[in-house]
Amino acid sequence: MSFGSMVAGGTSMGGGVIAFPVFTKVLHITPYDAKVFSLAIQSVGMSAASLTIWLTGIKVEWRVIRWGSLGGLVGIFVGLGFLAPILPPDVIKMSFTIMLTSFGVALFALNRGMRKCHFSIPTWSFREKSILFVTGICGGLMSGLVGSGIDIVAFSVMVILFRISEKIATPTSVILMAFNAVIGFLLQIFVFQNFTEEMRSYWLAAIPVVVVGAPLGAILCNRFDRDTIAHILILLIITELITSLLIMSLRPIVVYSSLFALVVFSYLYYWMYHVQVYNK
Repeated sequence: MSFGSMVAGGTSMGGGVIAFPVFTKVLHITPYDAKVFSLAIQSVGMSAASLTIWLTGIKVEWRVIRWGSLGGLVGIFVGLGFLAPILPPDVIKMSFTIMLTSFGVALFALNRGMRKCHFSIPTWSFREKSILFVTGICGGLMSGLVGSGIDIVAFSVMVILFRISEKIATPTSVILMAFNAVIGFLLQIFVFQNFTEEMRSYWLAAIPVVVVGAPLGAILCNRFDRDTIAHILILLIITELITSLLIMSLRPIVVYSSLFALVVFSYLYYWMYHVQVYNK
């Protein structure tokens, strides 16, 4: 969690990319419990990182946070309460990995040369509000299924579609994930009652680490330039893909769902990449 919390506070990936392989393979925690823990610990670590971002005056796009959070409330409730109990954990995890991989390819293509970057959404109308609300729903669903997701979903829309600089999109996605994690954690405790005593002990052990690591990651990220942030993200996505291929059992339903996710997300990122409305 020392490294994972820095990744969570300093990037849009969330600490799960580091913690999930350790939890499932080393500590032999089930993927479902790993998701519960992810929401629990991010509610502390990401909140600490968000407070640091606010106190140090790091620039964020608050409109994305407001509208994304509204959609995220709906998405994480549906994800936790209705989809997580019926969808196989390995299918969910591998589909999430494929989504990240598709985004990594789009991010690499976007950063091959010089590109225009905005520090806020260039136009603001009902269309942008709707896009961000739907983005929040999709990201909230992902967070409810794997314990993380609204941050990378919102980050991808900000960077690929709206052409916002990674230096703005990263702290924005951290604050957005903090709100979503707190809501998800509260739902786990008071509504779905899935926060077991074992998860509570892991959570209490990790809190002193993440309240330092996540803010430190946010501060370090603010010192990096846009290209460095993009390169770190691509490296983390490659790590996520490799570890998922190594630890997941590629049974037919996982392969078929992964291929479906590849087609869907590749098309979405291809569409966003070629939208020119915000590239002015």
